[in-house]
Amino acid sequence: MSVLTRDEAQLRAEILDVHRYTVELDLTTGDETFDSRTAIRFTARFDGDTFVELKPAELRGVTLDGQPLDTGSLTGNRLPLHHLTAGEHELRVHAVMRYSRTGEGMHRFTDPSDGETYVYTQLFMDDVQRVFAAFDQPDLKAVFDVRVKAPETWTVLANSVTTRQDDGAWQAAPTPPISTYLVAVAAGPWHSVRTEHRGLPFGIHCRRSLAPHLDADEILDVTRACFDRYHEKFEEPYPFDSYDQAFVPEFNAGAMENPGLVTFRDEFVYRSAVTDTERQSRAMVIAHEMAHMWFGDLVTLKWWDDIWLNESFAEYMGYQTTAEATRFTGPWTQFGVTRKAWGYDADQRPTTHPVAPDNVDDTASALLNFDGISYAKGASALRQLAAWLGEKDFLAGINTHFARHKFGNATLADFIDSLASATDRDVAAWADSWLRTTGVDTLVPTITAAAGTCTLTVDRAGSRPHLLGVGLYDHALADEGRLVLRERIDLDLPQTGPQPIGKRPALVLLNDGDITYAKIRFDAASFATLRTTLSGLPDPLTRAVVWNALRDAVRDGDLAPTAYLETARAHLPRETDLAIAQGVLAFAAGQLTGQYLAPDHRPAALATLTSLCRDLLRRTEDGDHPGLRLIAVRHLIDVAAHPETITAWLADGTVPGGPELDPELRWRILARLAVLGATDEAAIAAELASDPSAAGQEGAARCRAALPDPEAKRAAWDAMFAGDDLSNYLFTATAQGFWQPEQADLVRPYVPRFYADVAAVAARRGPAIATAAGRWCFPAHAVDTDNLRLGEERLRADDLTPALRRALADRLDDLARALRVREAQRPRQEGVRPTT
Repeated sequence: MSVLTRDEAQLRAEILDVHRYTVELDLTTGDETFDSRTAIRFTARFDGDTFVELKPAELRGVTLDGQPLDTGSLTGNRLPLHHLTAGEHELRVHAVMRYSRTGEGMHRFTDPSDGETYVYTQLFMDDVQRVFAAFDQPDLKAVFDVRVKAPETWTVLANSVTTRQDDGAWQAAPTPPISTYLVAVAAGPWHSVRTEHRGLPFGIHCRRSLAPHLDADEILDVTRACFDRYHEKFEEPYPFDSYDQAFVPEFNAGAMENPGLVTFRDEFVYRSAVTDTERQSRAMVIAHEMAHMWFGDLVTLKWWDDIWLNESFAEYMGYQTTAEATRFTGPWTQFGVTRKAWGYDADQRPTTHPVAPDNVDDTASALLNFDGISYAKGASALRQLAAWLGEKDFLAGINTHFARHKFGNATLADFIDSLASATDRDVAAWADSWLRTTGVDTLVPTITAAAGTCTLTVDRAGSRPHLLGVGLYDHALADEGRLVLRERIDLDLPQTGPQPIGKRPALVLLNDGDITYAKIRFDAASFATLRTTLSGLPDPLTRAVVWNALRDAVRDGDLAPTAYLETARAHLPRETDLAIAQGVLAFAAGQLTGQYLAPDHRPAALATLTSLCRDLLRRTEDGDHPGLRLIAVRHLIDVAAHPETITAWLADGTVPGGPELDPELRWRILARLAVLGATDEAAIAAELASDPSAAGQEGAARCRAALPDPEAKRAAWDAMFAGDDLSNYLFTATAQGFWQPEQADLVRPYVPRFYADVAAVAARRGPAIATAAGRWCFPAHAVDTDNLRLGEERLRADDLTPALRRALADRLDDLARALRVREAQRPRQEGVRPTT
């Protein structure tokens, strides 16, 4: 299939003005395919040739202005339109399309809990071609008139209000002009909760089997609060006729900003207990997708090089608005612990790119940029920009942008021009420094004492200007284990001279408040303070900055992994912020223990983490901290080196002192027992019989792949690589179970097999599976030079799809980093080089 190039898109946009699509979909023709009829009204501005895109199972007929075209002229996904004359035209296309099981195009899912079937579209980038014929590029906006025939018991949702017609089909109201990738349909026997807000219909929808778990009141409370807050921020009103949120199965992303019909992965409908931080994450995603209604849907990128304009803005607004408008108080702490680390990691790989790249030549290249840079780094840059401009001028520029380009398309240059109209600052120069460059700056403090006072100089490895807070902390007089903020200084980098800071503080913390994007280091005295009093810092966001810096130091080989574990062992049992507790334990139990420590050090690390989790359990016995207790229980299961304790929990159906085991915890325990060789197929089948849900199917697939049995490994491998029956979620679950550090000898023959088999499945099953294969099927546990050599050899081959090539390049860089971290441990027992 051909990918669309930027040059082709520009030429087609010069030729065509697309007015209206009339799309008719028939979802009653069988389980494998559906019927698709499209009429496109457009104007050719001058005589010329162009093409329309579609990926049919069968192309049944095409007419242009009533005259039939040769269906055999379809080449790949392109149907040529030769000798167009200037003026009005109507193209009609009749095709049969395939349902998807990979979350791309029209995804079809049958719920194993009750046998009900659901379909939904995910048309992002170029997957509209899997559903109907289109001039598929973001700057050819048009009105969409969608009609859907569905089974009698189904409800059909779309971008606009839908009504059931006398003939049983569902008709959606015509949309305002939107891009092809934003068209949405979701159909099935939904459980729906409907209401109105500010005169607009609001709806929440999920599978019927999830209805008992749908906390619609909280979701609607967050939705209304964010909706009202955006109307305080933005001068343009919400631009669509309704606001539906559908929680759909086997969704690849977190959510998708379809105008008027946002689709979410239905893991956000919680079947089992979750922490308040997880509820906060859901609130942020709701706020993120709603921000897209303005930035992304009302004003849309012209070409995919400006995808950051969509995602960075929505990411920033999602966290900021969640903090401002909802009951959740810690979004920026969670951002600092989780999302920012994602950005830092991506920005230090060879595949890094500017936030605003200028070399996105085609759609395949564009798809690779949906990463930690476009989301987390871009949002960090916008947070820095808002601080630098001031919130008032920042929002004034945003509102100018909406007014200038509503229902149209815009570029980075347009965005910068809109911001510049609201300020005297040189926004273009800022953009050049922040948005057109790559890599992470590193900031290192130097404290100089003279005549009883001190000055601070910050050395900057990098080129960006920074506005940051510097926290000066002293020991509390009544409690040496507690730190108090003496002063937070606003500092501009590069400095014009040393910054006076008075008496030597116990701790000097760069980027206190976390408003810039940079790695930070500590001077030796500050690091010594943190080793003993990190948990005594008063603000969770401040602690998040410190934990992120320690994580960076481990990854850079400047802090021994054992020193990080000791710091976590000392301070995490006193942590109160759920995002920090989860983030630190996830890094310690994952990358650090699984990759950065040599195998012979892993048992001691697991023992340390087990002790830490037991301390958290003892601290939470009074029931006042259920979120912390749940985090401790989850991680104690994951790091269990012996099966006896968790086997007893599973048999009793509860953790002593709580919580009772819900489906998520039961499957988590069973997966760990499978790794340890302490369960079998009969137990997995029995658990699946008691929980035959979609999540149960995934849990069983994960457990079966984790069994330390040659036949189980062979069956899992064949399911992933020899057949195409696994959906995207079952493929991922199987891959997650397959590789286990405890089973390194058993799975060693599969390391070279991965490189031999992965290209074929990626080419055969498309970008979503290619990305999943590159991420989850990669043998990350095998931290050795043989694995790296095999991977680098495979990366030089020319048969890798772009999505797989990118995923492999990232995983191999992570592997090389793990080898460097291990090598850095050899010449020392523990410790840190504080200022390098």
